[in-house]
Amino acid sequence: MLADRTMPTSDAHVNHHRPDCTDWIRSSNNVTQQFLSFGGMPDVVSLAGGLPAPELYPLQAVRDATLRALDRHGAAALEYGPVEGLFALRQLIASRVSATTGGTFSADHVLLTTGAMQGLDLIGKVLIDSGERVIVQAPTYLGALDAWRPRRPAYERLRWDATPAELRGAKFVYTVPNYSNPTGALVPQAQRVALLEQVLQAQTWLVEDDPYQALQLDGPAGPSILAHAAARQAGAYSGPVIYLGTVSKSLVPGLRVGWVVAEAGLIQTLALAKQSADLSSSMLTQAITFELLDSQFDHAHAQTLVDAYRPRRDALCREAALHLSDWFEWEVPVGGMFVWMRAKDRAIDTNALYRLAIEEKVAFVPSSVFDFSGDDRFAMRLNFTRAAPAVLAEGVQRLARAVQRYLKTQPAPR
Repeated sequence: MLADRTMPTSDAHVNHHRPDCTDWIRSSNNVTQQFLSFGGMPDVVSLAGGLPAPELYPLQAVRDATLRALDRHGAAALEYGPVEGLFALRQLIASRVSATTGGTFSADHVLLTTGAMQGLDLIGKVLIDSGERVIVQAPTYLGALDAWRPRRPAYERLRWDATPAELRGAKFVYTVPNYSNPTGALVPQAQRVALLEQVLQAQTWLVEDDPYQALQLDGPAGPSILAHAAARQAGAYSGPVIYLGTVSKSLVPGLRVGWVVAEAGLIQTLALAKQSADLSSSMLTQAITFELLDSQFDHAHAQTLVDAYRPRRDALCREAALHLSDWFEWEVPVGGMFVWMRAKDRAIDTNALYRLAIEEKVAFVPSSVFDFSGDDRFAMRLNFTRAAPAVLAEGVQRLARAVQRYLKTQPAPR
């Protein structure tokens, strides 16, 4: 449910003589479940989930990489593996990070995870105790809020001009600087450097979540915050930035391979938490991922994605200018997967609009789920990567009909 942010329950499955579920699960939502379910509803145009285009999945490349992985590793690819992950892939990621940042990283700085989402979950487990402060870029990635919900943090909104005193005492600062989810914003380099400086002075952690880095539609994103941190020191990396990466957006999500890059001591602690979560992530998919990255296939495939996604972004924004601009405003994103539309009239409630949109067979994500307080109800996130331009145009037209229906239900202005 969206309005009360709680998960629906069925009385048929509730035994009132047994203990209740935990408080945190009752305060959660089933938003992500809903959005993933739209893929099985062909009559619904989904502008909701942050999903890649399935017709662009590199089936042949994955098939070939699977055979190479089995030839290289044999039965070891089908075994339990080290908690930290496949050593060869950790080394390869460390080498790439060293090359792109100019820092010194080794396999000891890399933990492989079951998607970047597990990285977020592990960070919450090792750094957040109930009631502790966490400062987040706002609006905030829904998956991060879901991952940390059981930890019960005290959230605060990130101000990019925050002073060290304002950050001091927080367990970490969380940001998605490259084509942020949900806003699609690219954080300027000056703001990245300034935030890093404040974090260093405040002596806290900075979590840099970077799943969209490869989707550079209009030019390079520039150095990561991790790169700025690595440039400030000599020798093995020991800075405050905890960096999250994944192949879910740049290759295929089904591999479920992500990684955390951080100073070696924190990686050891995260691995300790991971062993109680899943023992080890899939060695097979890690071995396949190694083959795809070692051959540089992911770099070539990123260009294929960019060439496909750019006209989809343009189609969505062009159609929105024709049908939604009376009520919403937005910036055309220079990368990533999302357009963030803000209501010109803050009286428009996108939670209520969402229900009418579903009746019109179109889905989007209301802004309330990206707000840890749930109070932001006047914006919406639209995804442009999942559908062809003609389908995006139809989705926007359906959404415009939902807006018109919504406005008819509102009191006339006095």
